[in-house]
Amino acid sequence: MDLHGKSFVGGVLCASGGRQFHATSPLDGAQLETEFCEAAAEDVEAALELADAAFTELRQLGAEERALFIERVAEEILGLGDKLLERAHRETGLPLDRLTGERGRTVGQLRLFAGVVREGSWCDARIDTALPDRQPLPRPDLRRVLVPLGPVVVFGSSNFPLAFSVAGGDTASALAAGCPVIVKAHPAHPGTSELVAGAIAAAVTACGLPSGTFSMLHGGAELAHQLVRHPLTRAVGFTGSHRAGRALFDTAAQRAEPIPVFAEMSSLNPVFILPNALRERGAAIAEGLKNSVTLGVGQFCTKPGLVFGLGGPEMQTFAAALARLIESAAPATMLHAGIRDAFEKGLDSIAKVPGVVALATSGAEPDAERTQGGAAAFVTDAENFVQRRELHDELFGPFTLIVNAPSAAALADVARQMTGQLTATIHGTPEDLAAAGELIAVLERKAGRLLFNGFPTGVEVSPAMHHGGPYPATTDARFTSVGTAAILRFARPVCFQGFPAQALPPELQDENPRGLMRLVNGQLTREPIVR
Repeated sequence: MDLHGKSFVGGVLCASGGRQFHATSPLDGAQLETEFCEAAAEDVEAALELADAAFTELRQLGAEERALFIERVAEEILGLGDKLLERAHRETGLPLDRLTGERGRTVGQLRLFAGVVREGSWCDARIDTALPDRQPLPRPDLRRVLVPLGPVVVFGSSNFPLAFSVAGGDTASALAAGCPVIVKAHPAHPGTSELVAGAIAAAVTACGLPSGTFSMLHGGAELAHQLVRHPLTRAVGFTGSHRAGRALFDTAAQRAEPIPVFAEMSSLNPVFILPNALRERGAAIAEGLKNSVTLGVGQFCTKPGLVFGLGGPEMQTFAAALARLIESAAPATMLHAGIRDAFEKGLDSIAKVPGVVALATSGAEPDAERTQGGAAAFVTDAENFVQRRELHDELFGPFTLIVNAPSAAALADVARQMTGQLTATIHGTPEDLAAAGELIAVLERKAGRLLFNGFPTGVEVSPAMHHGGPYPATTDARFTSVGTAAILRFARPVCFQGFPAQALPPELQDENPRGLMRLVNGQLTREPIVR
């Protein structure tokens, strides 16, 4: 495969003499071809200066030109063909069919954002025309619109090497907002990152955009913090561990001029099984839970890591059914050795927590040479869960913990003790739901997405999706990293007061030349303003 191992600094390939490294395949532990070079401090400086210069031009770029560029990125990614999927498979161990679907999602969300840019109403134009005769004071002409923030630094995640990486949702939404992007490639899939970065760079050139529109740098934690500290960086998009995300958040907060860090970090995604649902379809829920817990070897941010129900014979029957399913789940290759080792260490730690009992593990032994992890389920009670705060930490991998509560009221009480979550799920009948008002009210405060009679793995890329939640699920529960609303992270409002018509941006002009849906004097309309 024709890889060069260099960083993309604008339109220039750079290997500035930093640490050299290779990717290692989790499939067999083999060192993969191509030596990669970590970027140096001067590469960070050059990439941000180019991005800042590009921003001046990008923010003036017409919507159609911006949309065509984003669509060209999608076309260039598809043009990489099977070599992209093959390299991603070797670097992550993810099956080719899963990666084929993920490529489709990546291309689909790019095209979705191109459509958002073309339609344009995301900019939330608001106009209050002047009321010169109003008493006791006249109202000035006020016009508010969202504008791009500036250069955005994006961190690729390990578990989605395409959809949450170099050209993933953070990059797509930042480019759609009109922001240049600098990506720090994930060191576990550098070849995949390089191929996608080359596709974006080709799109930049083909569309005649400034070279600083996009850069991608290889590197580790030190480079990450250099990027966040740089005074030209205006925002950060991150998906990964709580430890790394919080460290970047703290670095951004310590700047002389703090910037927003939109970090998606940690979630246990609790599932609450209410009594009638447990009685009527406990076996089916156990099957769905096992499938959700083991999907992608449990390496989804929405994997259900907690299961709550009322203790008793029916919950015991459910646990026995789940145990049989977990035992039948074959071990599978995890993304890299670091994740596998952390998973095994976490399982050992949970097994040693007083009051926690192992329910089941995969019947077959995981193969260490193939970086495999096996499924596992444990059981405890609600009181112990509340007291043992270590049980509230995410364990990334195919694991879940059953928590037996003594009463329906205790379910709401234990939910109050949880930290913020991406999702929370309730399984119940209409009668269950009618009696669960208190629990639902608590979960609404704790999670960004509530599910009824479903499972949280699988995040639809659509306008209504919210993939976020209270801390530590994310650093800002008001925003999503999936769906069209993700663009709002990388924009800010500006209000123009009393400006002459010729000086206003098109989105705020009386004629409404873009045909946007705007809020004019309190009414949503696409009509022009007639004087």
